[in-house]
Formats: sequence, C-alpha cells, structure tokens
Amino acid sequence: MRLFGGVCFSLRRSPLLFDGMKLPLLSRLSPRLRVLVLLCAAVLCLGGAAALYGNHVFLTPPPPAFQARRATPNTDVNPYGANFFLEREVEAWKRERTVQMAREAGIGWARQEFIWAEIEPEPGSFNWAKYDDIVELLRRNNIQIIARLDRPPAWARSHASATGSSGPPDDLEAYGKFVRAFAEHFRDRIYYFQIWNEPNLGREWNDAPIDPAAYTNLLKIAYQNAHAVDPDIRILSAPLAITLGEAFTPNSTQYRNMNDLQFLEEMYAAGAKDYFDILSANAFGLGSAPDDPPNPGKLNFQRVLLERAVMEKFNDTAKAVWILEYGWNAAPDTIPDSRLIWGRVTEEQQAQHTVRGVEMTRENWDWVGVVSIWYFRQVGDIPPNNPEYYFRMVDVDFAPRPVYFSVSAAAKPQRVAGPGEYEETNPALVFSGNWLYQSDINASAAQFIRTSDTVTKTKTDTATLRFYGQGLDLMFRREPGAGRLFVTIDGKAVSDLPRDESGQSFMEQASARQEWRAVIPAARGLPLAEHTVTLRAEGAVNLDGFTVLVIQPTPPPWLPIGFFSALGLGCVFLAWTQQSVPRRKREG
Repeated sequence: MRLFGGVCFSLRRSPLLFDGMKLPLLSRLSPRLRVLVLLCAAVLCLGGAAALYGNHVFLTPPPPAFQARRATPNTDVNPYGANFFLEREVEAWKRERTVQMAREAGIGWARQEFIWAEIEPEPGSFNWAKYDDIVELLRRNNIQIIARLDRPPAWARSHASATGSSGPPDDLEAYGKFVRAFAEHFRDRIYYFQIWNEPNLGREWNDAPIDPAAYTNLLKIAYQNAHAVDPDIRILSAPLAITLGEAFTPNSTQYRNMNDLQFLEEMYAAGAKDYFDILSANAFGLGSAPDDPPNPGKLNFQRVLLERAVMEKFNDTAKAVWILEYGWNAAPDTIPDSRLIWGRVTEEQQAQHTVRGVEMTRENWDWVGVVSIWYFRQVGDIPPNNPEYYFRMVDVDFAPRPVYFSVSAAAKPQRVAGPGEYEETNPALVFSGNWLYQSDINASAAQFIRTSDTVTKTKTDTATLRFYGQGLDLMFRREPGAGRLFVTIDGKAVSDLPRDESGQSFMEQASARQEWRAVIPAARGLPLAEHTVTLRAEGAVNLDGFTVLVIQPTPPPWLPIGFFSALGLGCVFLAWTQQSVPRRKREG
C-alpha cells in the first residue's frame, strides 16, 4: 500500500503526464472543466460496462427449460391439426390454396373424409383418382393425414333411413373389405385410420337405437383387416359426440343419442380395448372458456378428462387421446340463440380459446397428441345463416379469420426444438423422400422411422431439424448391414464426426450386432442459438429420436466489459490527478 500510494503521489506531481497543457484534447479547457469532462467520460464508460453486464444477466432470456420426453406413444407430434373438406372442392387451384394456407399456418395434420360410397360405388369396383390427388397434395405440403372412413354405398346398406342419415352396412365384413382395400392402396402414404364417426348419435347409426357393442364389432373387423395389410397402421376409434343423451322413445331404455361417457364404458365392456391404438375424442368449448372444469352433467372442452377417466378405469392409459373435432363457435348476433347448438363467443375469444386449449394439452395432459380444429375452410355449401359457418379458420374466399392468425403465431415455436428429449415424430424434424414409420416395442415410444427397402438411383431420403441449443444427440437402431447418415449443421460438415473421402461428415449405423436406442453425439460446443441440421440417408437408415442439449450458460462478454471498465476507471483517475494542477500553480 505504501508503494502504491507513493506511485500515485508521484504521478499526481508529474507535470509531464498530468499537467493540463500536456493533454492536447483538454489543453484549452480550464482545470475544473477538464475534471467535469473526464468524469462524464468515466460515467459513460462505466455505464456502458454495466449495461453490457446487465443486458446479459437481466435482459438476455435464459435457454428454455429442458423438456422431458413425452412417454405416451403418439403424443410427441405437432398438436395443430384441422378438419378439411377437400373432397367437396371441384377446382384444383382452390384445393392447392387451401392446403398452402394450412401449411403456412403451421397445421401439421389434416382430418379428411374418404367417402366409401364414392370410392366403391359397386362391390369391388374402386375409384381412387380424386383421393389420390388429395393425398398427394397434402403429402407434398408435409401435412399428415387422418383418414375418416365412413359413408357406405347404397349397395351395402339396404336399411338406410328416410332421413338420409349415415350408418353401418348390413354386413360389417363389407366394411372390413373396404378398409383392407384402402390400406393396400394407400400403404406407406396414410398411417392413421379413423373407424366411423360419432356412433353414439342416431344420425350416424341408421337412426336406429344406439349399440356400443355393434360398433365395437365394426371396430374389431376394421382393425383386423387394416393390420393384416400393415401392422404399422394406427387405428383411431370413432370420436364420440359430446352429449348428455336422449332416449329413443319416452320411457325407453334405448337411446337415440347416447351419453358419450356411457357409450365409451359400454365399448370397453364389449372388448374394444384390444381393437384401437389411439382413442379419438371431440372437445367443443360450447361458450365456456378452456379452463372451465369438467362436470359429468355439463358439455365443455374439459369433458375429455372424463373420457380419460374411463380409460383409466379400464387400465388403458398407455394409449394417446387425439381430439379430432375441437373449437369455439363465433356466430354473430344475427343468429338467434335458439339455433346456437355450439354456444357463442366473439371472434377474439375464439382465437384466444383455441390456442389456450391446445397449450393446456401440451402443458398438463401429456397423453394428448393431435388437436384437430373444426374446421379450416369449407367450399361454400354451408351458408352464413347456419351457425356451423362460424367455426371456420379461413373464409370461402380465402380471407383468414382471427383464429387463423392466433394459431399461426402459436404453431411457429413448434418448428424449433428447444433443450429436451424428443421422438422422431416431433414437428421440428421434417422428412423428405420415402421414409416409413415402423412399430416395434424395442423402440422409443414403440415406433421409429426408417428409409424404404426399395432402392432407386434417383432416390434421396433427407430430413431437416431446427433446434435451439449447444449440442445434439441422435438416437437410432444400429445393426449389421445398416447404412450411413450424413450430417451437416448450418450448412457445414461436423468436426466431431468422421468424414468420407469427399470430406462429408457422417454417422455410421452399421454394427456387429443389433442395438436399440443407440445414442450418438452429433455436435457439442455450438453457440447457444438456433441451428439447422440436414440429414441425408445412404442405404438402410433409421431414426428413433433426438436430444437437444445446453452444455453451459453463455458467459457475459467480459472483454468489452473489462475494456470499458478500465477506460472508465482511467478517466476517474485522470480527473483525480487534475485536482492538483491549480494547487501546484499557486504554489509556484
């Protein structure tokens, strides 16, 4: 301290260093003004250093919390789906524009009806062309398909009601044959089959008494026929209309419309558990907010929790629930209350409730996968005086409604994976080429994706993953004879991976023995930022999931902080030395 004090005293007394005349920029200023300028400079420099540190500590958002893997199969998916009526649209450009707008909004799933009567107008005679075009259009836009299979042809249903309702065929095996033909025709293009629709309503059941056991038999036949073609097809039970029930006739024990909870219980009692892979549900808000709690005597969005309770009762909680009809109706005041089947909210509430309901399923219900909004756009056959008109996300003339914009904004974060563990079905991972889903109990969530066994010279199977983090692990099945997965990150080869003779980095999936859930580091030490990974398959390649890592927090920018701090302290010190100049002159 004595030495330091002596040095400071010597510096203060040095006319060469600290006399105002020896500081050219300050030489014309009075000593007091020089002190003021130096102190202002010190404040600016030290303030800049403090701002850099504060910005990092207080304003820079921390990396997202690490997301644990969703344990229930068929739930780590893009939750945003919508219902479409593409089979009704005559003009191809309108189908194209509809699907394009859906893709731009982040919609990842299309629940699309495939009308049996149109496809098989005569026994064994199939017309696939229109639906082939629809499937190709959706696949080209990276929108997966949930195929609703119902509406039997007249030749299969002699007991059609006079009201024009739908209903099962006379011979349930005829439906089974149709499902088998559908599975064969769309093999490796459509994986999700919905078997019938709302069988707890009379208008979907020949206007006959509701029969859960008969529907279960229909479900069983469809399941067996689809899986005989491809065991990787996912069978979805029919979504049940949410209703408190209506007797078939006064004092009757039979139902024209059966309470959905009762119907589901009777389905399970009839053995339905073994004949579907995903439970479908409907969840309309009916004027209530998403947080309105469930009540057996009330119809609202959270009624789906009561259906989940039935699954728990029958020990079937390993399956996912997909909500296939969902939304709030924004009918205007011109529609009388007597016609409001689905209640009424404003368009602003519709936009808010729709997004909030999906967020609730992601935050609190880890057993929910897809939530399919009713509906995206209709073709003009629903008039404005019909309350159903006011579910739409997009008008007939393609004008987007507020709910379109709210969904689009909410879906964007789904396209970038933050820190966490994910399945290969996560929406941040987009596949191109001929990738096929395959079921196996050894895989994570009992499913993985692989390249096709069919090899062609022009075939290129690729995938793109966007993530926010500092590291990435890929998980796959290793086995003898497997191929290579070439990897680039942000357009560059990965330094931590081996390279081939052309300098391309790759992961080797071949090994001496089969190994499930092998985890291979793809990258470490990346800047904490958004990155794009491109994967290219060569040979038999598969993917079973991925993990995004944050290795360590990004430190504050110490170099500029130190520079500005030193500069500021130097200015303070110079100002301090200037205090001696007038005194020395007076002493002289």
